[in-house]
Amino acid sequence: MTHTVNQIADALGAKVEGDGTLEVTGVSEPASAGPNDLALAMSPKFAESLPQGAAQVAALWDGADWQALGLKAAVFVPRPRYALSGLTQLMDPGPEIAPGIHPTAVVDPSAQIGKGAAVGPFVVIGARVRIGKTARIASHVSIAEDAVIGDDALLMNGARIGSRVTIGDRFIAQPGAVVGSDGLSFVTPEKSNVERVRETMGQASEIAEQSWTRIHSLGAVEIGDDVELGANACIDKGTIRSTRVGNGTKIDNLVHVAHNVVIGNDCLFAAGVGIAGSTTLGDRVVLGGHVGVVDNISIGSDVVAGGGTKILSSVPAGRAVMGNPAVKMEQNIEIYKGLRRLPRLFKQVAELQKAVSKTAKSD
Repeated sequence: MTHTVNQIADALGAKVEGDGTLEVTGVSEPASAGPNDLALAMSPKFAESLPQGAAQVAALWDGADWQALGLKAAVFVPRPRYALSGLTQLMDPGPEIAPGIHPTAVVDPSAQIGKGAAVGPFVVIGARVRIGKTARIASHVSIAEDAVIGDDALLMNGARIGSRVTIGDRFIAQPGAVVGSDGLSFVTPEKSNVERVRETMGQASEIAEQSWTRIHSLGAVEIGDDVELGANACIDKGTIRSTRVGNGTKIDNLVHVAHNVVIGNDCLFAAGVGIAGSTTLGDRVVLGGHVGVVDNISIGSDVVAGGGTKILSSVPAGRAVMGNPAVKMEQNIEIYKGLRRLPRLFKQVAELQKAVSKTAKSD
């Protein structure tokens, strides 16, 4: 893919100086940039390595002296990371999925596939499935009966969409993502050891043999528009009502959303997050890597949880939390500082004990 500097600037809404007709075929870090690359030198720190490469064009910060950097042209971006999103979108050709339906795909006669869709090898599409326009479905994807997927979907290799799942427009599922698996819902004929422990928050007074009986998942999963799922992310069906994910939410690799969870709009979950059943999250909630959330609580809108946080009780809107168990972020930092001081404190206490002991003996 080839773009002129002017075309790149127009796509980003950025300003150009120098020769805007120069052609760019790729992007690169400054030190490894070739003569046809756009070097990403969007801060003075990164620009220091420009002489190590052969870039003629670079993306620079506002106010940079592009001529002093030895460039023939420059694109000026006021917010570098945001510019990077537009630039990578422009330069990414996307997966190669041939138009039409591959001859090895198995499509039920009752399924409806929208105009312009591309269905790859060994895809299986079940009964009464409805898929919107210009969907791209890579190899070995399976879509079970009565699922509905909106326009412009991209399902990467090996993604699994369960029965009765409803998904909006512009959905992206990375390889191995699963939407609509059964939830972990099991019950014992008598009160289980787990129930006793939860009641007392301690050792159960009686421990008995028990076996687990499945509660089947009659609900489904409802996903809004512009949602993205990372590789091997899993979203369980609801038990009676559907598990729901709001518009614009982005979910990273290896995230598990359990049955009956309700997630608001524009949330962001990093890798390894686990959200237990029947928990409700508001809009714009951000959970760092390996955050764990217990069941049957609520997390308000605009909550931010640092990586590794364990959320064991409800969190009000707008709060930043960290730690295990989760507390206010600033409180967790003070706790951490206190823990680091403990060895010194113990040493001081030991010295004071010795001094007191000596004083007592001398008396």
